[in-house]
Amino acid sequence: MTKSWNEIVLKPKKSRYRWLIYVLLAAIYIWAFAGIPYTGIKETAGQITAAIMSGIFSPDWDYVYLPDGEDLLRGLLDTLAISILGTIISTVLCIPFAFWAAVNMSRSKWVSGSGKLVLSFIRTFPEIIMAILFIKAVGPGSFAGVLALGLHSVGMLGKLFADEVENMDNGPTEALIASGASRLQILWFAVIPQVLPGFLSYTLYRFEINLRSATILGVIGAGGIGTPLIFALSSRNWDRVGIILLGIIIMITVIDMISGAIRRKLV
Repeated sequence: MTKSWNEIVLKPKKSRYRWLIYVLLAAIYIWAFAGIPYTGIKETAGQITAAIMSGIFSPDWDYVYLPDGEDLLRGLLDTLAISILGTIISTVLCIPFAFWAAVNMSRSKWVSGSGKLVLSFIRTFPEIIMAILFIKAVGPGSFAGVLALGLHSVGMLGKLFADEVENMDNGPTEALIASGASRLQILWFAVIPQVLPGFLSYTLYRFEINLRSATILGVIGAGGIGTPLIFALSSRNWDRVGIILLGIIIMITVIDMISGAIRRKLV
């Protein structure tokens, strides 16, 4: 059986560069591990690890609900509220940015390019950095967490929304333009019906991410379940750490299942 031209010409090139990729990857790993300072394992590492595992697998069930104080349920509901409000704020704010950054919605590439640049600039700041800034501005608490999540998510959601607008079918838009429809009619009858399912799907996906981020923001004082978690870790109350982690796992798992089922129906 004769070999094809691709097997004769292209295969040697692939094998020729494959070893170079492996060498580069090995060099990157060696360089990365060489920069990690290693001072050895502490003598109390085994004792502390055993205490942590014992507390995690024997959680403090009394902390689930406390009638006269902060408990697990209130912390989880606070985290859920922060992620919901942050997602709603970012969804509303990013829609104008999405149409601004979409190439097919502007007559000049400079206009859409400036929109993409603004969204990229917003995405460069992590949620935790924005939370620290808002804590300095409005004080610690859930309000700072909502503002941090809401502003940071504008960058990511705006990019996803802009991609959805760019990938829509231009046929309905051109048909309405040919029939003399106004810009508002084109937007309402041609653009929104096409992009709305994608917008909702991306919003739910971002909500899942914000829910995880909201648990972290509480560690620096931005409200949510992260605040009692960092207090429990600081006092080495491993039983309470265990019940908080268990509550976070259950909440995120349930929300992911519900959100995934809704997204499958939308797309």
